[in-house]
Amino acid sequence: MTLTERALIELKAGRFVLIYDADGREEETDMCMASQFVNPEAVRTMRKDAGGWICTTIPPQMLTSLDLPTLADLFVRGVRDFPSVRGIVPEKLPYDHKSAFSLTISHRDTYTGVTDNDRALTIRRFAEFAREAIKQGNGWAVGAFAKEFHAPGHVALLRPSVPLLAERLGHTELTTALAVMAGVTPSTTICEMLGDDGAALSKDEAKEYAAAHNLVFLEGREILEAWRSWSK
Repeated sequence: MTLTERALIELKAGRFVLIYDADGREEETDMCMASQFVNPEAVRTMRKDAGGWICTTIPPQMLTSLDLPTLADLFVRGVRDFPSVRGIVPEKLPYDHKSAFSLTISHRDTYTGVTDNDRALTIRRFAEFAREAIKQGNGWAVGAFAKEFHAPGHVALLRPSVPLLAERLGHTELTTALAVMAGVTPSTTICEMLGDDGAALSKDEAKEYAAAHNLVFLEGREILEAWRSWSK
């Protein structure tokens, strides 16, 4: 059994997988879980053991029906009314050509939205909403989304580039591709792993964490290879 095959089993069982993007890119490892399984304990683990920003990917099938913008798009369109925004959107990131960040949301049943319980509720309900939106198709998602969530909130949504892994090879696309191959709701929740030195956790340290916690550690190239075979 390959590491990628093991990772698919782990995702389907609601467990974490560690994903390293690539040397020469961000060179970061993200903790990853299928969004449908996220609970307060998982949020707490990401918050304490990873330490980065807890984000949730938007399923590729929802990009047309929900059509959430990237933050960069919103900033660019806001230049006319808010001149201070002019110039803050980079033409190119140091590690990629664009950012995947979309809106930040909280579920309407949360209080502040930032607690482990609140963020877990937002993420889990977003996964449930996504599953229903995919089933219902166009025309349902926009109104239902507004009834359940408000923005800004405390869970960042990430908009994957499609086709997956054709243009952008970030954690957003890598982990969403894993979810698709695993057959779970195609949304993942991810969080960058940071070290005590203030930098990203090194690849070797991330591998040590994976071994100590019996987690699968995957590199982006392994996911890309499996995706190309799976997509044929």
